[in-house]
Amino acid sequence: MLETKRNPARILLVEDNPGDVLLLRLALAQHEPDYILETLRDGAEAIRFVNDQWHTTEPEPCVIVLDWHLPKHDGNLVLQSIRQAPGMAHVRVVAITSLISPKDEAEILRLGVRLYRTKPTDLDGWHRLAGEILEICREPTLSAV
Repeated sequence: MLETKRNPARILLVEDNPGDVLLLRLALAQHEPDYILETLRDGAEAIRFVNDQWHTTEPEPCVIVLDWHLPKHDGNLVLQSIRQAPGMAHVRVVAITSLISPKDEAEILRLGVRLYRTKPTDLDGWHRLAGEILEICREPTLSAV
């Protein structure tokens, strides 16, 4: 039986905390040693990437993991930029935050994120989150419109 090789999961992480970047990187490696994690440090970098680089990125990231409380521009503004950019309505977004509130959660989910989670406080929690992110990456992709 022929086995087909999957392309490595390519994930875009928008996160200003280097510790959280490291923890997610370690947790992803426990699930999937062959993955690509690209990081952006703030909302301004993320918006520039969406507007200037997304369509030249091959392969397209399977998910954007977006910290909701970022310097320069918050996650809400970044998500609005993603949703308004031509051909990006299909992009799956996972929102993560240290500060959770039911009001924020309702608003974030209304804006069309695929998953909303509080940032884990231990490596086991990061491991679970990494598993959820990779499951989203394995879902069939919708074509860009």
